[in-house]
Amino acid sequence: MKKIFLIFSFILIFCNYSLAENIRVIDGDTIEINKEKIRFANIDTPEIKQICFLDSIEIFCGNLATIVLKAKIGQEIPQCKREGEDHYKRILAECFVNGESLSKFLVRSGYAFAFRKYSDKFIEDENFSYERWDYN
Repeated sequence: MKKIFLIFSFILIFCNYSLAENIRVIDGDTIEINKEKIRFANIDTPEIKQICFLDSIEIFCGNLATIVLKAKIGQEIPQCKREGEDHYKRILAECFVNGESLSKFLVRSGYAFAFRKYSDKFIEDENFSYERWDYN
């Protein structure tokens, strides 16, 4: 399973995904639609330049989470349900593509974590991720 994960990761890194003109992916949990910054509520991804390790192998996990999000969005414009605003004046929202929560997808796939400090909304999805991937 680890080999499949690593192969998939490298394929994504070298693929070029283009997004619709009025959307920009800033990092794994922040997008911009029509110049409005939207932070995904209740999840957290590694920072864009953050490096993680899997069996002593360096993985650019922040960059990888960003690439996976870009690939998931593709040419779609996410539909976002506003939940508030953070102290950086970004909109906090849960965003969906074709009816699927981007946050839930990222957490279940192992690219994001439930932000337990603020909510328990995605904890079950995080547990699903741990069961799905072989981290040993």
